[in-house]
Amino acid sequence: MPAIPAAPRRAFALTAVLLLLALAGCGYGSRAKESVGADIAAGARKTDGLDAVRIGHFGNLTHGTALVGKRKGFLQKELGATEARYAVFNAGPSAIEALNAGSVDLAWIGPSPAVNGWVKSRGGNLRIIGGSASGGVKLVVDPDRVKSLEDVEGKRIATPQFGNTQDVAFLDWAARQGWTVDAQSGRGDVTVVRSDNKITPDAFAAGSVDGAWVPEPTASKLVAEGGKVLLDEASLWPDQQFVITNLVVRQEFLEKHPKAVEAVLEASVSTNRWINEHPDEAKAAANEQLAADSGKALPAGVLDPAWKSIRFTDDPLAATLRTQAEHAVNAGLLERPDLNGIYDLGPLNKVLAAQDAPPVDDAGLGVG
Repeated sequence: MPAIPAAPRRAFALTAVLLLLALAGCGYGSRAKESVGADIAAGARKTDGLDAVRIGHFGNLTHGTALVGKRKGFLQKELGATEARYAVFNAGPSAIEALNAGSVDLAWIGPSPAVNGWVKSRGGNLRIIGGSASGGVKLVVDPDRVKSLEDVEGKRIATPQFGNTQDVAFLDWAARQGWTVDAQSGRGDVTVVRSDNKITPDAFAAGSVDGAWVPEPTASKLVAEGGKVLLDEASLWPDQQFVITNLVVRQEFLEKHPKAVEAVLEASVSTNRWINEHPDEAKAAANEQLAADSGKALPAGVLDPAWKSIRFTDDPLAATLRTQAEHAVNAGLLERPDLNGIYDLGPLNKVLAAQDAPPVDDAGLGVG
């Protein structure tokens, strides 16, 4: 069989990637993958009489609290004989769907899906009960096609999913440059391509997108493909801090099983402390869990810069969530929401007080 010339091969690869991008826009990769964590210790007792607590998270390093807590057994230890059962999602909207359907009890998710979930349920389904991570989001571009921030105009930029946290952030940033983009279609002075994080590196390599506004480790994967970090989102925020991952819970679960919720918060706080005290070991543990969940570990050239850009914190950075909600409103993705009551930080502050740690603030958006 004669060899296929190089140009048709590239055209075929580009066509394949564009097909995958189209599938991604239709919900490709949105179904959760179930996984297991540490073994239950002998002699342990059930928490709140529950057989299991169902916990959601993503396969992103920005969900390092969940990855490390799962891998090192912090979550299972605090839950005792109640099984920590995990569902791994690709993006926030699908995690919110699972939360609303009652198929997960708690989940680590981004601020935009949390706000959308709150609005769609009219404040009746979820509450944010803890922080997790700040930072870890970058605009990475093809340096041959995009040499400056001004060059982004007219280009094709990928975001993980319509209405997700990075999608909102990019639309807001583009508007601040004076560019007009229709949020629904993604068309305008810049073209926004909603692409699953698993697909984006292939799309970038094939040249079907010129760059991407994405969380870690996708950002560092693009750099490894020859991309250049044009902007770190942290540089746009006061003190370079903004919430990228929250811990949320179904309100019904919070009301019926407060001890289980407190156990997960104990594990979250313990995990974040361990991560900050043992950064290299924590980085390795997160990578091991990514490999267990996806079948493939990250190479050091991706893992090291990605991990370095993320800060793990118990503080939900509530004031920055309020700002992010404003960004979604300005982009036309959200009616101005009433966020009063979206936080219930009482259980977290109880855990922090027991450890002589300072309380965290809900920016006036808490219950009561």
